[in-house]
Amino acid sequence: MRWSTLGHSAVEITELSFGAAGIGNLFTPVEPDAAAAAVDAAWAAGIRTFDTAPHYGLGLSERRLGEALRTRPRDAYTLSTKVGRLLEPCPAGGDDLAQGFAVPADHRRVWDFSADGVRRSIEASLERLGLDRIDIVYLHDPDEHEEAAFRHGYPALERLRTEGVIGAIGAGMNQAPMLTRFLRDTDVDAVLCAGRFTLLDQSALTELLPEAAARGRSVVVGGVFNSGLLADPRPGATYDYTAAPEEILGRALRLKAVAERHGVPLRAAALHYPLSHPAVAGVLVGTRSAAEVRDAADMLARTVPPALWDELRDEGLLPKNDEGPLPKDGDAR
Repeated sequence: MRWSTLGHSAVEITELSFGAAGIGNLFTPVEPDAAAAAVDAAWAAGIRTFDTAPHYGLGLSERRLGEALRTRPRDAYTLSTKVGRLLEPCPAGGDDLAQGFAVPADHRRVWDFSADGVRRSIEASLERLGLDRIDIVYLHDPDEHEEAAFRHGYPALERLRTEGVIGAIGAGMNQAPMLTRFLRDTDVDAVLCAGRFTLLDQSALTELLPEAAARGRSVVVGGVFNSGLLADPRPGATYDYTAAPEEILGRALRLKAVAERHGVPLRAAALHYPLSHPAVAGVLVGTRSAAEVRDAADMLARTVPPALWDELRDEGLLPKNDEGPLPKDGDAR
């Protein structure tokens, strides 16, 4: 499993990261033993980068991930979490508070990108994780809180990085334009871009990825399956968290047909494709079981022939100026 350094920081990540939203009971419950087994499988596969957030299962993801990692050598892995949503007790509950996670709605999320909110969020995350430090902290989904994130949230993270509390800082979103602004207007080490550099959506190629490359910053790509469609394109599959439109489903089926002509599962092509750009340090895949973790690792280990990318370009399924995945340097430690 190759490692890359994030931007100008000293923080390293593995080429494949474990996304822990699933073990926070995203959509459906995951039993505690199954959540622990998923983390064990990731470790066995050589994955040493783990990503979570308070938002995931109202803190359940952080608690489960921290418990699963607590016996591992702390210097052997990299952990990231996020700020921007504080969790406040809400005894009355309400299903709407769970926001897609199958958990008791006994807390509510409160948007807070203030300097105090950032520090409080990190302190609460450390308590839930039960670990001594967090390596990477991202501003989480500041779409509707842009100015607060830039004026207050980001400077707070920068101070914490200077103090040595955090190793690397950045922002994580499902869009490219504001992440590009973070690269231009701040000194983030990395951005986490979900769903915008995939076989179905290359919008990050326009400005985000060139900006990151020019400034020596890193991009971590999440949502490589576009919330499921590229893992298994079929009627009823989800794309960007909703039912896939017929046109998008048709495009995904064409991608699958081309991949299979070259003897490559579409999942493997979807995982390899984002690694085509030199600014991309790694891909982050949300997994909820040991089987899904092993499958992701196996797909990344597969060889994808250059002829596959050539045919996708010839078919108009990838941009003509996109050269496809290229060999990358990195430590196989």
